[in-house]
Parts: sequence; structure tokens; C-alpha cells
Amino acid sequence: MRRRGKIVLREQWFLRSSRDVDQTGEELSTTHSNFNGWIPCTVPTTVMCAMVANDLLGEPYVGENLKKIPTGQFEVPWWYVTEFQLMAEEIRGFAQLRFHGINYKANVWLNGQLIADSKTIDGAFRITSFDVSDFLLTGRNVLAVEVIPPQPGDFSTGFVDWNPAPPDGNMGIFRTVSLHLHGGGLLDKPFVKSKVDKTTLQEAALSISVEVHNFLDTNFSGRLVVVVAGNTIEKAITIPSNSQELIELDAKEFPQLHLQNPKLWWPVGMGTAHLYQLEMTLFKGDEVCYTQSIRFGIREVEDFWLNGVHRGFKVNGKKVLIKGAGWTDDMLLMDTHESLEAQIQYVKHMNLNCIRLEGFWGKDTKLYELCDEYGILVMVGFSCHWEHEIHLGVPVNERFGGVYKPEDIAHIAQAWEDQVIWLRNHPSIFVWTVASDKVPITELEQRYVETFAKYDPSRPYLNSTGGVGSDQHVVGTEDVISEISGSSGVKMLGPYAYTAPVYWFTDTQFGGAYGFNTETGPGAQPPQLESLKKMLPKNRLWPINEVWDYHCGRYEFSDLSRFTKAMDARYGAPSSLEEFNKKAQAMNYELMRPMFEAFQVYKDRCTGIIQWMLNAAWPKMYWQLYDYYLNPTAAFYATKKACSPLHLIYNYGDRQIYAVNDHFFPMEDLQARIRVFSINSEVLLDESVSFKLEKDSSQPIYNLGELRGMSTTYFIDLRLYDRELKEVSNNFYWLSTKEEVLDYEADLGDFAYHTPSAEYADLTMLNDLPRTQVSVIYQVVQEGINQKLQVHLHNKGNHIAYLINLKVMDKVTQELVLPIFWEDNFISLLPGEERMLNASYSSSQATALKVEGWNIASDKEHSIGILTTKKST
Repeated sequence: MRRRGKIVLREQWFLRSSRDVDQTGEELSTTHSNFNGWIPCTVPTTVMCAMVANDLLGEPYVGENLKKIPTGQFEVPWWYVTEFQLMAEEIRGFAQLRFHGINYKANVWLNGQLIADSKTIDGAFRITSFDVSDFLLTGRNVLAVEVIPPQPGDFSTGFVDWNPAPPDGNMGIFRTVSLHLHGGGLLDKPFVKSKVDKTTLQEAALSISVEVHNFLDTNFSGRLVVVVAGNTIEKAITIPSNSQELIELDAKEFPQLHLQNPKLWWPVGMGTAHLYQLEMTLFKGDEVCYTQSIRFGIREVEDFWLNGVHRGFKVNGKKVLIKGAGWTDDMLLMDTHESLEAQIQYVKHMNLNCIRLEGFWGKDTKLYELCDEYGILVMVGFSCHWEHEIHLGVPVNERFGGVYKPEDIAHIAQAWEDQVIWLRNHPSIFVWTVASDKVPITELEQRYVETFAKYDPSRPYLNSTGGVGSDQHVVGTEDVISEISGSSGVKMLGPYAYTAPVYWFTDTQFGGAYGFNTETGPGAQPPQLESLKKMLPKNRLWPINEVWDYHCGRYEFSDLSRFTKAMDARYGAPSSLEEFNKKAQAMNYELMRPMFEAFQVYKDRCTGIIQWMLNAAWPKMYWQLYDYYLNPTAAFYATKKACSPLHLIYNYGDRQIYAVNDHFFPMEDLQARIRVFSINSEVLLDESVSFKLEKDSSQPIYNLGELRGMSTTYFIDLRLYDRELKEVSNNFYWLSTKEEVLDYEADLGDFAYHTPSAEYADLTMLNDLPRTQVSVIYQVVQEGINQKLQVHLHNKGNHIAYLINLKVMDKVTQELVLPIFWEDNFISLLPGEERMLNASYSSSQATALKVEGWNIASDKEHSIGILTTKKST
């Protein structure tokens, strides 16, 4: 039987600079079979990604190696060539060749024939298809693609200011290439829309559409067979010669599409992310012309307005507080499916429910598929890279950015349409963001609106991720108010650098806890010691120097000065790399937690918060919850703690203890235990409070007031228990009687998105914490390469064991085992306290447990027994 469907041309590619190739495209795609001197690769890949994979560039991410790579070699086109085999019965039908993304232009030859030139393949985000039915051969086929690099002013994949520009500009075939074999009729652009009964959630109606293309010189008469949700639907169709039609199936015509008791798709924390499979087959008589399948989720997304000013979002009729972070791909687009899955698992593990993509990221749809599976919401849209001259490389319009000329408007509008059609079936995508820092020019936004009306009316869009300030104050109205859609209803007012914990609870003009802050954070999050040692040359590890700066960022984020100034004032200046590491992680935790917690405490006036950022495009010091090597910073565990669905929070603003319930059902018979300790672990307060919580609510339960007998640095320990007095959650704070004072009047020059401190809190007594003894008992169960570790910690001393950090090491390589999923980390134990912590990870090698802390008697490495062996120290 003839094969009908998609063949991905992934393997057996070779690439080489045009400077080293003396053959034409016609010659390369006919006679070429000797690939000596060519770089083997798989596609998708950029040029530099392939070079790194073949060890031709050493370690570009270490130290300052990246800027030593000569850029001249990437100023000329590069050739991509592949060979693939087809059987005789496969080429008796028809075929379409499709490129999902080439950066930036290309000329394409197939078996000696010019299929497309650079006028046709022009733009990174264009998806282009070509009928190659007459050019395929039985047996060996050769495809040659001459990729032309992006130039200043091109709307390429781009970058933003958290990493250097890739030396090759991400030139290459960065998305999939596929061959679609069919019998004269081709299915394209399938789409499933769902309408949910939001009152009962017991019914949903599906609408299915697909384009049917007829490549024949005669009418195509056949039938479309659709299998979905256990139902089979057939529809007879007739398509005129050499044309296409949109075929639509809805519940009015086919009652089977009106589902009873559907399994809905929910974001994580709200329910299960159920997915359905749609199978489509196009028949001509009894012959299968083409088959296609997609996954989709039954869910309905809508937006709403809080107080008429702030935009929020609902899924299946229920409000969802967006708790997310900003995503970026690897700088050289070297992500693997395995690394993507680990990162999305991290997102879920941190109790986050969203990632924001400033750009259409991904070499394929894997990222979006993973978000579908794990219930992670996605904000996706175009990047700020095109909005600023410093990034785009050519002058831009002050209000609208780089897309304002008629030819550019047409180009970007078509690219947007291609991306929307490509991704619209993913239920995880809940909003399209058509601009970042600015708004699209009216003519362009009108084209966007037309695309949504035609291709995706199922979800809202944002005209910008910048926007409103407080209820009384609108910031930057000239820049972010659209003539078509008005205010975005969201804000992007920072901060982006060091910000004291109290800010998030008290600010009502900028980035504090109100509305939807689409891009914000407390600034730098230096990675842990092991990662610093991987990314920096040994002779440049300490003190902080220009190599550190190179890994900070660009422009106003080019060093750690704001972070280290705060560290020196609050914790005391570190005298070694190891001391810097432990104080940096304490700051990472202390500064990240209150941002998310403030949006939890004031959830009645908040609709969303996006930490800038989630991950790292390369090894860096700034904006990350885990680093490039997938090693969590302390900010990772602070986020996980802050976003716990049921827990207690200290409000730095009003000094009250709040209880938060994220569940969509009330919680009865809860009990809180609130304790305050001096720096010497003396109990200054010990109170218990009984209470209940309404669904999706936050309420104050205890006012600390003025405490007596305080040391300058002191601790608050919060425990939440259920009706059986089982501990539900815990939270531990280190605070200062010298409260931080914000300087809202500071002259910041061009760097407006930052509120510095006029006076810093004093936490320096942490340096003199009395030592304490912590014992460790542990066991591990190994199943193949999957290991589950259980660690029992016991603080046997009379003083608090502060900020204990657990690590698992590979005993052979002495490298950290990553990714790893601790249920909690960077914990503190009260005198006499015992706690059990679990972790899961994958390793086929013998591993060792390392326990670190500020004031534990010794930092020992513990060999982990296999199966259920127990060891203790």
C-alpha cells in the first residue's frame, strides 16, 4: 500500500560554508554524494548548533569563549544537503515539500531543479510549502538548501538583553522539514474549537475544520472520515480542480460532536489536563489519499476585567491567577526534547501554572505538546527584539517599533498567520501577545484581528504586554494604548533589579501586587557554586570580575553591582567564593518568595505575575529560577514554597500572617502555629490559631504587632495543620528589626524600572549563628535509571539549623545529578526538629548525598545505598 502522510526529513544532513563549496545548487542536488569535509547534522539545527555538536567550537559558553568565535564565517550563506530514499509506489502520487522555519532566506534545489528562491523563502517565521510531485525519483533523492543569513533589519529569531547575540545570528534550518505524500488530495490546517457549558461543565460542543487541497486537473470527489472522542463521522466532499476548500463539521450537522460529560483540559492545580486525539483520513473511492492526526484539549478560554482596569483570564469559566515565568530557548537553539521535558516538569514542580514566551520559541512543537500534557498555560507572541533599534539594527518607530513600513507590515502579518495556524490546536496557549514593549501599528493590528477572526476566534489576544499601572494611575499611555483595542489591561513596569521584599506588598504604582504584571522580578539570581565553577575559568572564579560581568547580561544589566551592594549591606561583604555562594542563595530565596507571596495574599486585586525569567539561554547570573545546567537556585524552592496551594505567609507590609487557599473548595478546621525566635533560637512568641478558609481566598489570621526581646536578626516559623493535626505546609523567614526603606525618589536616569533602597535591612547576625549538629539517615530505591531518595534530617542541637541545602552527586564524575526534584530544599530546622525530605532523579551510576548549611557542624558527603539500604552519620 502506498504511504500517505508526513515524512520528516530529520536525519542524514550535511552542512558547509558556501566559501568552501564550488558547486551550484543544481550540481549539489544531482551529483553530490561525497560529504568529506562537510559537517554532519540532524535538522532542525542552526549552523553553530551543528558546529558545537561536532566539537568544532570547543566550549563556547565557558568564560568569554563565545566572543572569541570569528563572526566573518557566518556572514555568507551555508549549504544544507540531505539524501533520502523513496520507493516507486510512493512517488506515483503527489508530494508537497514543507519548511517550517528557515533563518533567514533560502534557495532550494531538489534533484537538480530549483524549487524555491530567496524571494519565496524570506523570513524566519514564514512556513512555506511547494508541490514537488514532478521532481521526486525512485530511490535516491537529493535536497540542497542554500541558507542566507539574517541582516540588520531582518525580523529574525532574535534575542533580547539577557544574553549575547549568537555569532551566527541563529542562521540555519531551525525548524522541521517535511515531505507530505498524498493521492491528489491533501489535508491541511486542521483545527478543533470547543464550546464548554461553563455552568455545568457537563457538556461541550466541538467544531472541526480542515482545508482540503485538490492537486488534480479534474474535480476531486471523495469523503472525509473523522474519528474523535469515540465517534466516527463521514462527510462527502467535492473539490474543483487545482483548488482548495475549507471543510467544516459542527454539532448542528453532526450531533456526535455534542459531547456529554467531556473530559476537560485544565491548567495544573485546577484539574487534569485531559487530551483527545483527532484522526482524519481523506478517501478517493477506497483509496487513502492522506491521513492526519492531532491532539487537542476541550477547554474554553476567556478574559475578564478587574475593576474595569486590569485584565484577567478564565479557563472553563473559572478565574485563574496566572503564576508564571519567562521562557527562552537555548541561545544557539540546542535544546533537546529531554531538556524541554525536564524544564516543563520543573515548572509544574514549582507550583507555577504558566510560561511566557517572548517570541515563537521551539525547533518544533515539542515545547507546546509538553505544556499541553502537564497543564502549563502558555503566553506566546512576538518579541521585543523587533521593537528597539539596538536589537533590530535599524531605526524604529518610537511608538510602534520596527514594523511600520507597508512591506514589513505585509511580511509580519503573513508570518503571524503562519504561526497562529501552526500552534492554534494547543490547549495550553491561552493568549496571543502581538507585541511586547510597544503596540502594533494600526494597519498591522487590523491584519492580526482579521487573522484571529478567520483562523482562531477561540482565545483572546493582548495588543501589548506593557500597559496600565494602578487603579488611579496609567503609565505610558501614549505607547501602549491601541487605536483598535485600547488598553492591554496588563502592566510591564518592572522591577528588574534588586528589590526589597517589602516592595511587593506595599507598592501600588509600579510592579507591586495588583493587576497582571507580565514581566518583573527581583533581579539577579546567581547560580549555585557547582555551576559557577563550570561556567567560569578556574583563574577567574574570585573575586567578581569582567568574566562574571560577561555572563550577567547587556546594557544596564551588565554586572552584579546592585545585587552585591545589597548583599554587602544586608549580609556583610563575602571574602570568598564559597561565602558569596551561600549568601547569594540566601538572597535568591529571600527576594523571590515575597514577590509570588504578595500576589497570593492580594489575590482579590491581582490577576497574574510573570517572573523575569524562568530559565537561561546560556550560563548566566541574572533572572533564572534554575540555571543553564538545570541546577535549581534557591529562588526555585522559594517559588515552590510561595506558590503552594495551601499555606501561611508573612506580609512584610502590614506584619500580619495570612493564610492562602488556592483550591476551588473551602478548607475547614485548619490550625496555624506561629513562632518567633531570636538569633540564639530563644522562643519569643508561640501562638496557635484555628480558622477556616473560603475557596480561592486569602485572609489575615494573626497580627504580630510589636515583639519584645528581639535581636536585630530574628526568625519566624509558620506551620499549618489540618483537622487531624497533620502538617500541611511550613514556611520559615529570617527578618530584621531594621526594616528596609525604599527610595521612590531616587534619580535612576534611563533605568526607570527599579526601586532602590534608601536604607537596607540588617541580617548580619546570621554570620554568627551558633553551630548545631544535624544527623542524616537516608535510603534510596532504584528502578532502572530512576531513583527515589528519602532523607531523614534531625537537628540534635539547641540552635536553628539555617538554610540546609541537599545535593546528589555522581560518584564517578563528581557532577551534580540533574535534573532533580526535591519536595523541598534550602530548609531550616528548629532545635530538635526532625524532617523527612524526598527527591527523585535519574541516574544509572552510584550517587552520593551532600548536605550543606550555614551553621551545621560539618558538611559531609554521604554515600547512598542501593535498593533500600539505610546509612546514617
